[in-house]
Formats: sequence, structure tokens, C-alpha cells
Amino acid sequence: MKSFSESYKAAGVDVTAGYQSVELMKQHVARTTIPGVVSGIGGFGGLFQPDLTGMKEPVLVSGTDGVGTKLRLAFLMDKHDTVGIDCVAMCVNDVVCGGAKPLFFLDYLAVGKNVPEKVATIVSGVAEGCVQAGCALVGGETAEMPGFYPEDEYDLAGFSVGIVDKGAIVDGSSMEPGDVLIGLPSSGVHSNGFSLVRKIFDVNKENLSTYVPELGATLGETLLTPTKIYVKPVLAAMAQAKVKAVSHITGGGFYENIPRMLKDGCSAKIELDKVPHLPIFDLIQKTGNIPTRDMYNTFNMGMGMCMAVAKEDVDKALNALREAGENAVVVGEIVEGDKEVVLC
Repeated sequence: MKSFSESYKAAGVDVTAGYQSVELMKQHVARTTIPGVVSGIGGFGGLFQPDLTGMKEPVLVSGTDGVGTKLRLAFLMDKHDTVGIDCVAMCVNDVVCGGAKPLFFLDYLAVGKNVPEKVATIVSGVAEGCVQAGCALVGGETAEMPGFYPEDEYDLAGFSVGIVDKGAIVDGSSMEPGDVLIGLPSSGVHSNGFSLVRKIFDVNKENLSTYVPELGATLGETLLTPTKIYVKPVLAAMAQAKVKAVSHITGGGFYENIPRMLKDGCSAKIELDKVPHLPIFDLIQKTGNIPTRDMYNTFNMGMGMCMAVAKEDVDKALNALREAGENAVVVGEIVEGDKEVVLC
């Protein structure tokens, strides 16, 4: 007898819709299969067997995050195929900062009403993010929560686990003044600062669909652009050059995130005219009359990742990044100081 509860359905939870969602998402999950995947989705746990060949002391590195209030734009635009990329990106970009290769990902999706096609669309974005990161989507959870979320809304979060040999951990311990800072361009606002963004633009269906000449797109299209996933280019750079530290520029912008990679006695001096520039940040600052200090303390400002590299290895790192498709640039250097960010 198939699982079905008329009473539970009357309360707003349709278990059969959950089963249909799983069937629809299987094709997307299959895209993420990599060596090491032992189990498919549908079990009580996702199984993964890591390849430890050549590793002396394997260390697991984990990261977790969600998409945040950027989801409100997806609701208003009724576009749900990219927020899954954001969810994966916010996790795997953190994991790779430590030098780890992400192995697998799991997501948690809570919905007001389970519409199988919509759930599958959301998961298709998660799968695309996993493909971009080179990790497997080994499981997840879809929770139907009537009365807790409105029927057309949801929340999305997840976590990733990666692996690195202990001797290859990137933690800033070898950092010294004279090391060079390399910036990797962002794709846009990424997935943080959207409470401020939504307040500034008073976002609604009408203004999100408005074409903005300086953006070359509608406001909604620009803001909903998914977070860039940096895993493959960063790992390529680490394989070719002495990368000493990496910072993922998320909530808190430059002033909060760059100090997290700095060693005691070191500060980061960044030349703003060398930081990759995106028009969306000019529009945010102008529309909201936001002080420059607050902009750099909230947004990535066009630089989604910052790497500290040994001076003699700069060309090797830049070449590896560019061969991997990243238009990376030198944005500054490590100087003596007290873990501060100096913008000049």
C-alpha cells in the first residue's frame, strides 16, 4: 500500500506531492554524480566514499549558509532556477578558502505548499551549483510547512563538506608583508546585503521589471544574478602557486571578511581603482545615498574573492586563474599592521 494520509492532506501537507517532487528532481541530481557517490537520493542518509589517495592526513572542512532575503526577489519575479546556485555558492566558496575541495552538498528546502514542479526547478539550481563546484548533491530535505510559510514562499539553505590534506591547509599562517593581493571579480551583489538593497529600491514587481540603461538589463535580472562559484579557479591557483590565504567577500564586505584571512601583524592595503567595478553598486550607493564606508562594509563591491599570494608566485596564480576563466587582477598587498583593511 502506498503512503497516503487524507487527514494530513486536509491539514495542508500532501505527502504524495513530496514523492512527486523527488521523482522530478532525480534528473537534476544525476547531473552532479561524481566518483565517490555511493547512494542515490531517497534514503535516510547520503553516502560518499572519498578518494584519500596521496593524502597523509585528510581533514574534512564544512560550510553552511542560506540564500537570505534575496529569495524575496525570486518570489516577486516568479523565477526560481538560480537561487539554488546561490545556496551552493555561499557554502562551497567558504570551504575552498581553506584549500579544501568540496565533495558533496545537501540542501534544506522549507515550503508553504509543495508544488512538485516548482520544487524541482529550485533543486535544478542547486544541481547546477554543484556541477559548477565539482561536488555531488547526495541528499536533502523538502519540508512542507503550511501556516508557517505562505503558500508561494519558501526558504532554502544547505551545507557542503570538503577535504584537504592537513599539510595543504590554507590558513594565512605563512603570510608576511610583501605578499600580493589578487581580486576575483564578482557577478554582482551575490547573496548578501539584500535587506538593505530591498529597502533602497523598495522592490516590487514593477520596478524589478524596469530596464535600467546603466545596467544593460532590468533591475531584477541584475539583482537576481546568481553568486559566482570560485571553487575550480581557486583550486587551480593553489595547485600552481603559493596561495597563503583566501577571503570570501560576503556579508560585512571588505571590512569584515578580509581581516578573517589576515595573520597577526599584517594588514591588507587595497587600491580601489584596481578593484573590479560593477555599475550595480554605483546605482545602490546613489539611490540610497549610502556612505562609501558603509558600501565597503556591506557589499563585495565587484570583488567576490581576495587571495594573498607569495610575491614570486603572482604570475603563476594569475595565469592559473585566467586559464580557469577568471579575469583576476592584482588589487593590493599585505603590509605591516593590526589586521586592518586600508583602502586607498
